[in-house]
Amino acid sequence: MRQLKIQNSKMTNIEKHKIELDENGFTTINSVYNIQEVEQIISTIENVDKSKETFRKSNDLFAIRQFLNEVPESINFVFNQNLKKVIQDIFGDNFFVVKSIYFDKPENSNWYVSYHQDLTISVDKKIELENFGPWTKKQNQFAVQPPIEILENIFTIRIHLDETDENNGALKVIPKSHAKKIYRPETIDWAIETEISCNVEKGGIMIMKPLILHSSSRTTNNKKRRVIHIEFSSLELPEELKWAERLN
Repeated sequence: MRQLKIQNSKMTNIEKHKIELDENGFTTINSVYNIQEVEQIISTIENVDKSKETFRKSNDLFAIRQFLNEVPESINFVFNQNLKKVIQDIFGDNFFVVKSIYFDKPENSNWYVSYHQDLTISVDKKIELENFGPWTKKQNQFAVQPPIEILENIFTIRIHLDETDENNGALKVIPKSHAKKIYRPETIDWAIETEISCNVEKGGIMIMKPLILHSSSRTTNNKKRRVIHIEFSSLELPEELKWAERLN
């Protein structure tokens, strides 16, 4: 019954997280999953067929695109009562899943990501639409940069299956940068900007706006970093286009 009560003080102060997300572009909430729930999710992932084209495997990264579609057995574990309550309390009833990725960054990974914004959405096909573009395609998945109001509507939840800090790839962010619309990394003025490492405990989550500038460093402490990245929106796309991974 521990998870249903959501008795951790950081879980009950929802208004604080709403304010942080709106003003700074991110917030973190620990104790969303207990250890048993985390291990259930990990076990489900380890037992899937990893030969599919949506799976990416290298020495520095293992990733699963369209994660919830490819590993549907994980859905009930991922959307536990705590996570559903967080979504309900912060965002309400109208949001649905539009994208999901699993990232496994191994203990000796040299993989890093420089500062960027998440500017694309995953869709079912490529068509000519006003204010949609440029387009990309990865592993048979179309992605496009949509109008800014669609990006501003999205929120991302990153579920941490390992304790994560700046030494094993915790996201670094520039607070409030999401409010500057499209913000090119090469124009960052470090005389006025600051960066923060979003450290998250095992079983905790980070919620972020995709327009916040964020990056991830190489691993230096020989610890894994496994994260499930899920994006949500409450907006429908133009009639000719559909979200690639819509899940209510």
